[in-house]
Amino acid sequence: MNAEPLTQSGADDASAALRDLWYLGALSRDVRAGRLRREMLLGEPVLLGRTRDGKAFALRDICPHRGVPLSAGRIHAEGTVECPYHGWRFRTDGVCAAIPSLVDGQDLDPARIRVRSYPLREESGLVWIYMAAPGREALPPRNEPPRIPLTGATAPGFVERQMFPCDIDHAVIGLMDPAHGPYVHSHWWWQRKPREKSKRYEPLPNGFIMSRHAPTKPVYKLLGSEVSTEITFELPGVRFENIHGRVLGKSFDVVLLTCCTPREGEQTEVIQTVFWPAWLSFIKPFFMALGPTFLGDDRRIVELQREGLRFNPRLMLIQDADVPAIWYHRLKKAWAESVRTGAPFVNPITETTLRWRS
Repeated sequence: MNAEPLTQSGADDASAALRDLWYLGALSRDVRAGRLRREMLLGEPVLLGRTRDGKAFALRDICPHRGVPLSAGRIHAEGTVECPYHGWRFRTDGVCAAIPSLVDGQDLDPARIRVRSYPLREESGLVWIYMAAPGREALPPRNEPPRIPLTGATAPGFVERQMFPCDIDHAVIGLMDPAHGPYVHSHWWWQRKPREKSKRYEPLPNGFIMSRHAPTKPVYKLLGSEVSTEITFELPGVRFENIHGRVLGKSFDVVLLTCCTPREGEQTEVIQTVFWPAWLSFIKPFFMALGPTFLGDDRRIVELQREGLRFNPRLMLIQDADVPAIWYHRLKKAWAESVRTGAPFVNPITETTLRWRS
């Protein structure tokens, strides 16, 4: 059986993270009107704010005057951000609107000074930030962020978020790995006896999809009858699980979105959100009980893995259930080359059936 080397990323997760893509930066509920919030994203300080009329925005959280974090300032009534050091004010597009220390006759146009503004999209209670490649900050985004495939999805019904002590590669590979379940999630209510599985995969514009199938894990039966699931992965680290079934005589759809967001250093936040129609809200305790447990299992194995990675071992991926991880690295390489050369991205994944035991 062939094996591929798994190259470790550098100590700074920004070296492993792709550019010209959207990252889940925050939840809408965390960005309050009239307030400023600091987030680290791909090793960069990002200010998230919301004007009093409800518009969310994102700026580089460094004042170009003396380097003070703008998030320590405040939002003025007219919607500008005021630096706490000298009161310089910036519009939500990053353009300097006022320098209070200037007096008449001093020839300086504040509008010629600006702080970086990040493209932002807010939908379904999620705040997406576009992280452009160096030198491409002024260009429009080359795509749009993922959308929740559920009618009427205004906000997640459940959220679980945990910080993983690793770069984005190890977080993504751990979450997409289909063979670790019986060992990492070895709970009495989860299937612990491995069995052979066969799944059909097809390419997506910048990822791949595991075709709809009936899940073998008995815990899915708690959601209802005729349950089936479809799993997709998209760059940079976005995993959708779309569950369909019947309960109380009605068909339902539940969408699980898990995103890996590189913060700084070897810190990747894994944010899991779940969406369902309003009439299905009684299933929330199901996710409240299982969500923290499952994500905690994955975080603990990454913490354990970190002990070995300190010695910089040579890792490998083999041609079984590791294939999705191999695809992930091929997708990353192809996307990075597309960004570097400006050529259109070509998905290297082809339609195939994978078999493994888990």
